[in-house]
Amino acid sequence: MSDRGLRRPAEAPIAGRTPWTTFDRTSWSALRADTPLTLSDQDLATLRGLDVPMSVDEVEEVFLPLTRLLNLHFRASRELHAVRASFLGRADSAVPFVIGLAGSVAVGKSTFARVLTTLLSRWEHHPRVALVTTDGFLLPNAELERRGLMSRKGFPESYHRSGLLAFVSALKSGEPVVSSPVYSHRTYDIVPGAKNVVERPDVVIVEGLNVLQSGVGNAFVSDYFDFSVYLDAELPDLRRWYVERFRRLRDTAFREPDSYFHRYAALTDAQADARALEIWSSINERNLLENILPTRERATLVAKKGLDHRVDQVRLRRL
Repeated sequence: MSDRGLRRPAEAPIAGRTPWTTFDRTSWSALRADTPLTLSDQDLATLRGLDVPMSVDEVEEVFLPLTRLLNLHFRASRELHAVRASFLGRADSAVPFVIGLAGSVAVGKSTFARVLTTLLSRWEHHPRVALVTTDGFLLPNAELERRGLMSRKGFPESYHRSGLLAFVSALKSGEPVVSSPVYSHRTYDIVPGAKNVVERPDVVIVEGLNVLQSGVGNAFVSDYFDFSVYLDAELPDLRRWYVERFRRLRDTAFREPDSYFHRYAALTDAQADARALEIWSSINERNLLENILPTRERATLVAKKGLDHRVDQVRLRRL
């Protein structure tokens, strides 16, 4: 039996009811209304990932309705802040609007996040939009080695979860300047002493595998999100995209002498595919099924990709 279309957590509505409103691509695209396109082909060439196609059509039909919805939520949050400040009789500064973006390895989160960040920063009032990836909160390789967790890198226990929680808590506490560690995909490790500084942001996108799960005790990072997106796809597609990405990296980034994965640069196509499938099945698919996928139902919006990386369905949680 194929694993395409296998029932996954909370797929079926209870007693004929569902907390979701589901849109096909055409009906979702219609919700763009008059939201202007502010990206050019040149912008997209800069923003798209190594292995994730991104067309103007995708921006117009998927991202512009989403940015319109996010703008409505952002404005509503500012209005609620003003009402609460009036109720309390004090003029507190508004805190950032925080968006969580979750999904599997190879689903295209990084490209999705970059495009969304650029579009949101080009709203009419030009808000300050920051993008933070949870990779920066991975434990350093030396610590992962000490704990015997290198083979579980990306699993919840491989993160400095209290540090990530403290970061989003500081954002929502109105701290004017917050910072996060920096991760290098080339060296596959935290960059010692480097910091990603976020100063007085209006909107912050927090992107990562486990952002809808990571927590300490009874507190979760997602408790601080104003809106969250889960980028979804079928398992066979994710597996294929991962193998394709591994091949491309073998021919590009892995060839850099200081790359952690430089040893893979000389692999043949057959060897590269075999190694990629081994990594996928032993680490990434296990993490997806055990930790990432079960958090999908916590999202505000689920964007489902088809075979060609195009979003073909959107599910929006009812208020």
